[in-house]
Amino acid sequence: MSADGLQREEAFAQALLDARAAVPTALAGRDGRSADRRFAVYRNNVYVSLINLLAGRLPATVKLVGEEFFRAMAREYVEQTLPRSAVLLQYGGDFADFVDAFPPASSVPYLAAVARLEMAWHRAYHAADAEPLTQEAFVALGPRVEELVLSFHPSASLVRSPYPVITIWEHTMRDDDDEPGQLPADGEDALVLRPALEVAVRRLPPGGAAFIEALMAGATMPAAAAAALEQTPEFDLSANLAGLMRSGALVGAH
Repeated sequence: MSADGLQREEAFAQALLDARAAVPTALAGRDGRSADRRFAVYRNNVYVSLINLLAGRLPATVKLVGEEFFRAMAREYVEQTLPRSAVLLQYGGDFADFVDAFPPASSVPYLAAVARLEMAWHRAYHAADAEPLTQEAFVALGPRVEELVLSFHPSASLVRSPYPVITIWEHTMRDDDDEPGQLPADGEDALVLRPALEVAVRRLPPGGAAFIEALMAGATMPAAAAAALEQTPEFDLSANLAGLMRSGALVGAH
């Protein structure tokens, strides 16, 4: 393709994804008429496709605010956040941050937390497979385990929230329309992963999120336990470590 052709193609792509951009001057409609109307339809189809993609990944978030509100909010996001790649698996990764800063959503304060949990579910579903560390292999590390950095499953991610986000998500995803019962007063932290065929969302015990966060950042087990104890004096290292092993969250140590 010539340099002029590439330039026209780039201008077309930029205008297509930017609602504020003018229609490329090289475009013309039938009989030389303006292409503005037809281009607007084409641009809208692209936006609708991206909004549909987000809605498909965030069913609970959609249910919490309704289809109309969600689509209006998602359109604002799409207008501000263009896809960086033709591969759209990662698109919307920062949507929850957008919701946090979106004033009309402030009446549902836990909305961003639910969106963050659903995006973690989506990432886990599409993550690479890996063989979890077995109890026997972990025991075989012996005393050396305290000097090692534990490796997490590629699908594992941590979602921390001051709201009971797992309870809200579970209720919202049920098919019935019953009002939720009394929600927990405290926040809930989740470990989301897919160690086998299905994605699991695991509630973390006290201090568990701080422990995992430190481990994921490269801390050794004693250092991670100290960080958890600093935040949560009732942190139980044995219980939390056993939970990680049962969930298949660990895949190795180095």
